[in-house]
Amino acid sequence: MLRAAALVLLSWALPAWAVTCEDVQYQGNSYTICTVDPAKEQLRLFLYNKEGAPYGQFSAVDSALKSDGEKLSFGMNAGMYHDDRAPVGHYVENGKEIMRVIANPGPGNFGLLPNGILCLRSGRADVFETLDYVDQSPDCAFATQSGPMLVIDGALHPRFLPDSTSRFIRNGVGTTKDGSKAVFAISNNSVTFHDFGSMFRDHLGLPNALFFDGNISRLYAPDLNRDDFGFALGPIIGTVETGN
Repeated sequence: MLRAAALVLLSWALPAWAVTCEDVQYQGNSYTICTVDPAKEQLRLFLYNKEGAPYGQFSAVDSALKSDGEKLSFGMNAGMYHDDRAPVGHYVENGKEIMRVIANPGPGNFGLLPNGILCLRSGRADVFETLDYVDQSPDCAFATQSGPMLVIDGALHPRFLPDSTSRFIRNGVGTTKDGSKAVFAISNNSVTFHDFGSMFRDHLGLPNALFFDGNISRLYAPDLNRDDFGFALGPIIGTVETGN
C-alpha cells in the first residue's frame, strides 16, 4: 500500500533545481561532494523498472525518466546488494517496502554495527542509526539501508581506526540535523573509513552519515561531465528534473 508520504512526494510540481556538485580536498584526499535540498529537489530511489528488472545503470534510469518527460540530474549507487541486485537491507520505494529492516550483526561492512538507513520524507532527508529508525518508525516515502554508519550523533563509528590500512574508493551520504540537506560524497582516491567519516563530520559538519559502498562506488553528475560506468548496480538514488 502506498503511504500518504509517498503520495505527497510523488505529487510535487516543482521547477527544475540544479544539484550543486563540487570537487574538494580534505586532509590530502580528493572528494566530489553533491548537495541536495530535498524541499526543492525531487530526490528518489530507483531499483526495478516497469518490467521488474533492475535498472543497473544511471543511463537506464535516465531513459525511463525521459519517457515521462523527465531526466536524471544527479545519481549515485545507494546501498549494498546481492548478486541479483536485490538490496541487502531495508528498502522502500514509493512507500512500498521491498526489503525489511535488518537489525542484527553480520559479515562484511553492512553487518558492522551500528549501520543505518537513509529516509526520504516530504521535504526532508535523514540518516538514522538502524535501531533508532526502528524505534521512531518514520513514514518514509523512500528508504535504503546500508552500513556501517560513518558518523552517529557527531561521533565517528567506534570501530574506525586512524591508522587503518584498508583503503578503497568509497561513497556515502550525510544529512543535517533538521533534514534540510542531504550531502552525497564519493572519494576520488582510496581512503580509509576513518578518513571518510572524518570528512563528513569535521569538514562538512554533518551529525549523521552513512556508508553506501566501496569499490563499485559510482557517481552521475552531468554538470561535472561525470558519468561513471562499471558493474551493474542495485539501488540507485538520484534527483529528477522536468524536461529532456
